[in-house]
Amino acid sequence: MKQILVFLTAFFLLSACANEFKTHKNIEEDYALVPKPDALEMAEGLFELENGCKISASEGLHNESSYLIEMLGARTGLGFEEASKGSIQLLIDPSIQAEEGYSMEVTPSSILIRGQQAQGVFYGIQSLLQLLGEYPLEDATVFGVPAVRIKDQPNYAYRGMHLDVCRHFFSVEFVKRYLDVMAMHKLNTFHWHLTEDQGWRIEIKKYPGLTEVGGYRNGTIVGHHPGEANDNEKYGGFYTQDEIRDIVAYAKERHIEVIPEIEMPGHSSAAIAAYPWLSSFPKENTIIGNNMMSKSSRSIQDAGINKVVQETWGVFDDVYCAGQETTFLFLEDVLTEVMDLFPSALIHIGGDECPKGNWERSPACQERIKNEGLKDEHELQSYFIKRIEKFVNSKGKNIIGWDEILEGGLAPNASVMSWRGTQGGIAAAEEEHKVVMSPTSHCYFDYYQSEDRDKEPLAIGGFLPVEKVYAFDPMPAELDAEKAKYILGGQANLWTEYIATESHAEYMLLPRMTALSEALWTDTAIKDFEDFKVRLQDVREDYDRLGYNYAKHVFEDELNEEK
Repeated sequence: MKQILVFLTAFFLLSACANEFKTHKNIEEDYALVPKPDALEMAEGLFELENGCKISASEGLHNESSYLIEMLGARTGLGFEEASKGSIQLLIDPSIQAEEGYSMEVTPSSILIRGQQAQGVFYGIQSLLQLLGEYPLEDATVFGVPAVRIKDQPNYAYRGMHLDVCRHFFSVEFVKRYLDVMAMHKLNTFHWHLTEDQGWRIEIKKYPGLTEVGGYRNGTIVGHHPGEANDNEKYGGFYTQDEIRDIVAYAKERHIEVIPEIEMPGHSSAAIAAYPWLSSFPKENTIIGNNMMSKSSRSIQDAGINKVVQETWGVFDDVYCAGQETTFLFLEDVLTEVMDLFPSALIHIGGDECPKGNWERSPACQERIKNEGLKDEHELQSYFIKRIEKFVNSKGKNIIGWDEILEGGLAPNASVMSWRGTQGGIAAAEEEHKVVMSPTSHCYFDYYQSEDRDKEPLAIGGFLPVEKVYAFDPMPAELDAEKAKYILGGQANLWTEYIATESHAEYMLLPRMTALSEALWTDTAIKDFEDFKVRLQDVREDYDRLGYNYAKHVFEDELNEEK
């Protein structure tokens, strides 16, 4: 009899807990989404995630369904499966107007995510994962999603993050982790900076020397530029073409387009070290500033090999020779292999910080200027970019470059990435060229996050706190409505001269990437930094759960204000 009473008592207690769970009265903290959606209507109750919960998906959404099953399993430890009918439904809905827009309705009995296209459904999934909470009962943990109705779409079509893997190299696993955190933040473009003075990171079959020689430097300066010493340690690495394909496919599953950057005509020391004939002066020694050359490079030059991969940071005079046909044949070969690997509509060709001194004293370059009827070396750079653009266009793609490609006249179909403030972007938009805004003032994540630099890891300089990133708006007030449509969106950049580890890279990214996501996704009219800081506390729990290293300044500021 006692056993029956104990059983009945336990049954009624569990039933009461379950009923309390099902009728959970939601509070505002349950809906701490970042980026903030266009419209969110709270409701009462929770959808309970149970082991074996079924997910159904429209045709063409198997990728999204598989992703959701994987993510929910990782979060809960429960098993989920795709079925023809499920309590969680993913649907294509042509009535949703925005290409990347989605709607989500959660009730105690079902979850319905709709998107005009698959990427909209994917962004709805990101919101669902953020809403997923843990609600512990007497002796178990039940996972629930608060009831809600959401309608949402991004404010800007281009929402980008950049990663420089040339100054310091990062593993395939880290690049995928980088893409994961981008996906979590509904960012859709990964700008992959693959070639530089200090290292060439992409395998090119026709030119193996690019990675065999250009992929490694013989040492790296210690401390801030111009450096205190050289560590004399060989450093480098590169991605094979198979690894590139794997990363591009991984990004595609997360609705992230990968835009490769192959720098030209400047920032080309690594390529020149591999193939000195790319230089205007192949027999001149590579100069490493402040007498900071490694012992190995000195020995190489003493043995009669003039060119070495750069070991310090900055801008260097040894650039691709614009007067030789062999330079353009080389770059066309390289770009052909690059375009075969990357399905992106855009190819980034750099174009920034190209000194003209070697061109001024090069007979071949001066002859090119004369024969082409060019005015000066700036127009020679424009000739260079236009010629590359014509080749890229012939392959069905377009180029994008830093705002220096405006100098000497912009190539006809080129897009501009404006980093030296916004004026270059404004000028390009006025000429009806597409623009991505990426000004140093708001978008350079290699800047310090605190004004107390002694307590921070070494950085390139500057000061960029979370609040300033959040205030970023790619749309210049100077443009009228007709020209404003050429502003595609914005991008933040992570240059890695002083970022040698994956942990340091994450520290520089977060939570500034979270602020960027809301700056680019959320309508300016509903943005509010104080409200964002409250919601950021919940995102911080995701950082901790996923094991990300992140800067604490904005959270510490909040604590100080409370005191």
